[in-house]
Amino acid sequence: MIVDRNIGGSVTAPRIRVIEIDAFERDIRLRLPFRFGAATLEKAPQAFLRVRVEDEEGRTALGAAAEMMMPKWFDKNPVLTPAQNVDQLRTSIRTAAAASLEPSAPATLFATARLNETETVRRLPGNPLAAGFGPSLIARAALDAYCRLAGISFFEAVRGNLVGIGGPMLPDDIDADAALAVLSDLRPAGSISARHTIGLVDPITEGDVVHPVDDGLPESLEAVIARYANRWFKIKLSGAIDADIDRLARIAAVLERVPDYQVTVDGNEQFRAAEELSALLARIDATPRLARLRAAIAFIEQPFSREITMNTPLRELAARLPFLIDESDDGDDTFAHARALGYTGVSSKTCKGIYRSLMKAIRLKTGGVPRLFLSGEDLTCQAGLAVQQDLALVSLLGLSHVERNGHHYVAGMQGAPQAERARFAAAHPDLYEQGPDGPHLSIRDGRIAIASLGAIGYASGALPDFEAMTPMS
Repeated sequence: MIVDRNIGGSVTAPRIRVIEIDAFERDIRLRLPFRFGAATLEKAPQAFLRVRVEDEEGRTALGAAAEMMMPKWFDKNPVLTPAQNVDQLRTSIRTAAAASLEPSAPATLFATARLNETETVRRLPGNPLAAGFGPSLIARAALDAYCRLAGISFFEAVRGNLVGIGGPMLPDDIDADAALAVLSDLRPAGSISARHTIGLVDPITEGDVVHPVDDGLPESLEAVIARYANRWFKIKLSGAIDADIDRLARIAAVLERVPDYQVTVDGNEQFRAAEELSALLARIDATPRLARLRAAIAFIEQPFSREITMNTPLRELAARLPFLIDESDDGDDTFAHARALGYTGVSSKTCKGIYRSLMKAIRLKTGGVPRLFLSGEDLTCQAGLAVQQDLALVSLLGLSHVERNGHHYVAGMQGAPQAERARFAAAHPDLYEQGPDGPHLSIRDGRIAIASLGAIGYASGALPDFEAMTPMS
């Protein structure tokens, strides 16, 4: 390790090299169809990366990361099939791996991740959101490997800035010393509220369940509330006003039983103009049975397609509710542009890069602009590495709630051998509870207990069984 004065003060930041990357897949089939925007998901592969890093003393360690390869989110071009969408993400992984393994001098974890993202996006122009998928996984796995090598937790690595946020790869609008102060003040919580996703084809009441799955897990919104006692919810919109109003009314009738509930509303790029969304909000305001739900809306997420978002000012809409960008958030300067249009919120997702989330938090805490906010959103993070690493990140960022949907649409650690499931359950007894086929995410009184994520490594006291996976072609 050496001292790098460019990252603020006299913080010691290790320099590492990525020397080995292996990619694997597991096919995941959803227990319930998940409709968001114009897409309905029934299955998708989960990507796993195993990365070996080497420090300047020649010591090495392995780390890992995982993420669903979700079709029709990174790229919603209707011409592309779901299989082609998944191939885009495989290409990002392969391209990022090739760039990472090219000869280079050791660098901090932050610089290594930023350089890899920049180079991968350069090699895969046109869609930085899809191109950034592979770099985001490598960055997480490399951080996990370093933490295991150093015998520290993710929380210690970030709070002590051993990741090395600073130097020439830090955007000009972030002061290195201010960043260091923000990082050192971050405090992970012992639990976090789970914001339940209500997909567009999800059953609302038990009477809506036509073909029961009967796997012991809740299927309707009524059953979800009865089992998990959530108080935070995320409602997907279709963009069809009459259908949305009818569905919102049915949801509101069920949520009436929940004390002090709050909701976020996700447009998933389905509105073609500000006037369409304004018309929906006017209908909501004029519908008495939606009065409580309207008062419970914390913010509206990504209502317009990414093709028009950055050219569509919110104007009077921004005075009615806070708005957050998600799919449009594909670069360092995106949120600054969105703020000029009236947006006050931006999402944290591990698939966009953990360092981008940390830089967002630093900007919000040091920018001196009131009412700006960061929100944790899900990409169907699966039990195991994916959900654990995302939960650790949002907890460290100080978020009080996070969208969680993977546990609802997929039953437990699907595809994992029993021995792997047992290792994760034993390493994180607060996070999981035992179901008929192994560990499931445990949500009690609407909250997820996460103290065990302070384990050595990046939020996981166990590693998956890579030999039981399919190598990525």
